[in-house]
Amino acid sequence: MNIVVGEQRFLNLAKINVLLGKNGSGKSTALRKLDQSGSSLPNFGTVRYITPERGGQLTYDGGIETTIATNPSWSANVRRTNRYENFRQMSITEFRRLETLVLRKIESDRSARQDLSFSFDTTVALINNLLDRVRVVRSDGSGFDIKAKDGDAKRTPDSLSSGESELISLAIEILAFAYSSETYSGKTSYLFLDEPDVHLHPDLQARLMNLIVEAVRGRDIVIVIATHSTAILGALNGQEEAHVGFIVAGQSEVHFMPIKDSLRKLLPIFGAHPLSNIFNQNPILLVEGEDDERIWQQAARTSQGKLKIWPCAAGDIQSLDEYENRVEAIAGAIYESPKAFSLRDRDNAPYEIDDKAIVKRMRLFCRAAENLILSDDVLRLLGVDWSKMVTAIQEWLSKFPDHPQYIAMKAFQDAGYDRHQSNLKELRNVLMMLAGSQKTWEVAVGQAIAGLLFGAPSSGEHSLTCYLGPKLVEALNLKTATD
Repeated sequence: MNIVVGEQRFLNLAKINVLLGKNGSGKSTALRKLDQSGSSLPNFGTVRYITPERGGQLTYDGGIETTIATNPSWSANVRRTNRYENFRQMSITEFRRLETLVLRKIESDRSARQDLSFSFDTTVALINNLLDRVRVVRSDGSGFDIKAKDGDAKRTPDSLSSGESELISLAIEILAFAYSSETYSGKTSYLFLDEPDVHLHPDLQARLMNLIVEAVRGRDIVIVIATHSTAILGALNGQEEAHVGFIVAGQSEVHFMPIKDSLRKLLPIFGAHPLSNIFNQNPILLVEGEDDERIWQQAARTSQGKLKIWPCAAGDIQSLDEYENRVEAIAGAIYESPKAFSLRDRDNAPYEIDDKAIVKRMRLFCRAAENLILSDDVLRLLGVDWSKMVTAIQEWLSKFPDHPQYIAMKAFQDAGYDRHQSNLKELRNVLMMLAGSQKTWEVAVGQAIAGLLFGAPSSGEHSLTCYLGPKLVEALNLKTATD
């Protein structure tokens, strides 16, 4: 689905849509424009916007109920304000409306009547599933009572945490909207939810998303959630009916996309870095494959905190561009002045590569990660030098002409032992064996990279810093021989 309202364009919407952007990016403004467009929305049934600043307490206010009854548009209007101090009092009245909607469904819908597992109590249970310490209980008076989760002791509204009050209020709003949408048969109902993460711990945000998934199931509802919380995005990971769009200040067109494999792998990294300064202290390093990821994970571990990166494998070189674009979109939408890196094997390409707006892109100066094994620093770590390796290779070639890697090793010899640019991918394990090491090659290379941050590294054309390349050494602040 596409929504076009004036210059505002939301493209490729699903049933649940996360609009991700930092403060000041225009998320709320965009949602209000869509809300105010009303009947011009596609296949319009009804629309509701829920303000980001939701104040008040969960107490019954008869004046609010009277105002809603005499002025039906009042409730929608106050929800559009940036802050409504009595929002939670209004949710009590909404709870009463929710009860009426559910009971009417049972009366009018034969399948609902015949479903003995469906009642208003089971609807209330959806709210209580969000809560750890308290529960909502239907009362004989107005609204509901709040009791301890494991007993009958009543809890006063002012004794609730802000997160508990927020969850109860939002759950009521979402469920009431979901049931009211059923009165617009054949039409689409739109819910624009502005920053539901306010006051909610990431675990509670995830529970709220589960409720939203349940609320839209089987109903013609489109929800757009404006947030800068990666926890919300992560909670919808794997939901086929959930899309995400990224917005920055001044942007009028937002293209929403499914949460694809690349995004799913990146989400835990962004979820672990909720603040700009934390993300920039441990920036992401995109690499081609899992072996590259293991190298840099080992380097970070061995560095004792000096090498601050978060390696992430794209899977292959073809996917690396896609991962870079995802990082550009997410980091640009939620962080201030973000930093990120990507690293490719050089293969047969030029060493130079252009950066993106956020991602600093780099290539190894040598052919590929496997060539790092034969750099002087890695060989020294393994307890050998280059002359000993050449001797070991010659002896191996004379003894094992039938070995599966013989042809590749002979090609290496015939090329003059060009350890900088020869293709060594098939030979990595043989080379480690010839060096007399029981380590995996990724561990050895990672440890040698970390070693650049401590003692004196090698110098010259076959040094590890030369094989890594000056751009990578400078970007990650690795020592060079002249430091």
